Amino acid sequence: MSMQRIKSMVKSIPGASWLFSRLRDPGSSHGERGIKRMGHREYVGGLWDEVGKLQFDLLLAEGLRPEHYLLDVACGSLRGGRLFIPYLEAGHYLGIEKEESLIESGIADEIGKELNQEKRPCFVVSSSFEFEKFTARPDFALAQSLFTHLPAGIINSCFAKLRPAIADGGRFYATFRETETEVENSSEPHDQERFLYTRGQMEQFGSENGWRPEYIGDWGHPRGQVIVRYWPA
Repeated sequence: MSMQRIKSMVKSIPGASWLFSRLRDPGSSHGERGIKRMGHREYVGGLWDEVGKLQFDLLLAEGLRPEHYLLDVACGSLRGGRLFIPYLEAGHYLGIEKEESLIESGIADEIGKELNQEKRPCFVVSSSFEFEKFTARPDFALAQSLFTHLPAGIINSCFAKLRPAIADGGRFYATFRETETEVENSSEPHDQERFLYTRGQMEQFGSENGWRPEYIGDWGHPRGQVIVRYWPA
């Protein structure tokens, strides 16, 4: 088998483009350069159908109904949004994302102009969790594979800013990569780096910012991310 054939087979593995990009130029895998190089699906982690459906099924099992408002924190290119948007009533999907081009790709390539006009999802482009820009208070909020790329200080900021924004009785679900003992993560966020936290740390992020955490743990994520449910305290 030729070397070119081997390379082609390896690159077809989900997530392989991330690895090749990091090996070539670590700085090019973060931000707009990374999006252009990797594409809007691989940039947010690939596993498009598996993880998109996983998010959707979880929140439906947790009680999400079409009349509820859902806040998708770091909505990316709508891996989950493409399922939530047609399910929810018009204007009830709220997506916040720091990379505007990901939202644009999600609308253009994943949900299409017609569905976007019919369902009128609301988007905010922000790198500082400006939840106050939404006119509705979400009943459900989800941060899928966000805290896996953030240092502790920014995670605390997300919890603190979301607390007054969520509806009374609302719920927030957040995934993370779990480690048994605390590790020293980078002090700077990076969309392609992996940040690890203990269960205790993740519970503390919530409890120190007005939330009551409930550890769910394994929810079937193909790359082992676990999840916590947070209630307003």
